[in-house]
Amino acid sequence: MFTVQQIEEAHSEVKSGADFPNYIQEIKGFGVRNFTTWVKDSHTEYFGEDNFSTKSLPKYENLKIEDIVNKENFQHCLKIHQQGETDYMKFCEDCAENGVEKWIVDLNKFTCIYFDKGGNEILAEEIPH
Repeated sequence: MFTVQQIEEAHSEVKSGADFPNYIQEIKGFGVRNFTTWVKDSHTEYFGEDNFSTKSLPKYENLKIEDIVNKENFQHCLKIHQQGETDYMKFCEDCAENGVEKWIVDLNKFTCIYFDKGGNEILAEEIPH
């Protein structure tokens, strides 16, 4: 199966949200079926075939996830990130400030769904492929 090291090497090529679709294609090729990234520290749980899973270590000190969701501002932050105007750390900070606790990517459906601390869906997006 795949390793966190393989995934992190692929992710090292991602400089902004504009690079995300290529990264998704690459890790799908490794056998990743879906993953959940936690905004508080960017640790990620990866899932593959036959109940295989692995988890990355935290990437930074815990961010405070706001209790109140600001969907409109989050959508703006996401858009500028996808256009390559912000780096990954800034995007995670924007997520935390706007009440996004995690995102789940489904590599079979090519979707990325953002959730608040209550597990409520904030936004679902299709990933270009």
